[in-house]
Amino acid sequence: MRAEIQTLVGEIENSLELLRQRMGWETAQHRLEEFNARVEDPTLWDDPAKAQKLMRDRQSLVDALETHNSIQQELSDNSELIELGEMEDDKEVVTDAENALKALAKRAAAKELEALLDGEADANDTFLEINAGAGGTESCDWASMLARMYVRWAEKRGYTVELQSESAGDEAGIKSAAYKISGHNAYGWLKSESGVHRLVRISPFDSAAKRHTSFCSVWVYPVVDDDIEIEVNPADIRIDTYRSSGAGGQHVNTTDSAVRITHHPTGIVVTSSEKSQHQNRDIAMKALKSRLYQLELDKRNEAINEAHEAKGDAGWGNQIRSYVLQPYQMVKDLRTNVETSDTKGVLDGDLDQFMAATLAMNVSGKSRAEAQGED
Repeated sequence: MRAEIQTLVGEIENSLELLRQRMGWETAQHRLEEFNARVEDPTLWDDPAKAQKLMRDRQSLVDALETHNSIQQELSDNSELIELGEMEDDKEVVTDAENALKALAKRAAAKELEALLDGEADANDTFLEINAGAGGTESCDWASMLARMYVRWAEKRGYTVELQSESAGDEAGIKSAAYKISGHNAYGWLKSESGVHRLVRISPFDSAAKRHTSFCSVWVYPVVDDDIEIEVNPADIRIDTYRSSGAGGQHVNTTDSAVRITHHPTGIVVTSSEKSQHQNRDIAMKALKSRLYQLELDKRNEAINEAHEAKGDAGWGNQIRSYVLQPYQMVKDLRTNVETSDTKGVLDGDLDQFMAATLAMNVSGKSRAEAQGED
């Protein structure tokens, strides 16, 4: 078997090993039998919330087992085909099987990354907030570009995007925007985007065509499930209503229906300005509970905590990613050192390579560059 094929087989086997580790391979079949026995219990649905959680956990394990076994079977089948083809000197069979292994290696790598999304809230929907930082009009325009980038990314994944609130910039762009992004593992993928994003470009607002640097902060936190109880003391919050200042069109409010909730113990402020006042109160309260839940997650998850602490103010020294459009084109993640010259693709939502690298680093504790340096 050629070295190239052996390398492919090795990559797939490594992915399978990680899948086994993440699902707890030694006890997986026993746990599935326990799930199946509990599903047959006629009293299961006496507690709907508990039953739904059990069904989700069972389905997650079933999916993991089916994924592993499918990849294992395809690896075995194509390896056998290659051996037979080489024995009979059938180059066409060998080539077809090798191409199948290449496709399988990509699928296995993708499933390997998905297996890393096993955090407490990774499967949840998510809130995403964007705030313009240092740079005035430049940063407001940069905030609108980031908003478009994340909406494009979410739409490519088939996620649902809902605008929760938006504050227009004085001259262009937006001062801030908040979205709810719904879909499986939405929080797990997007949580690595929390931090300051830096843009370097020739300003379209500068008649002298000088290069400008702009900053925006992004904050991601999970939507709290119904089975996660977060208590909010009414005495700890202040609820204000105000007139929204959206960017225009369908998002303009003509009454004082926007809602702002301030949580005094933590200083957290959440807003909603896209619905009726009653709906905005409900949306803002859910957002507040999600933010409080994120604080609790931060205490228990050092990697996420460090990411939020590193965010700091939206300015020099706190950025997680740099987007350079002039004098050259490059997007570079400063945590993992992953970079690309395809700035247009990134701004159109091609973010998976950055998210995947950060996710892998958070699990291994090493950046891609560090890992390659050990090889």
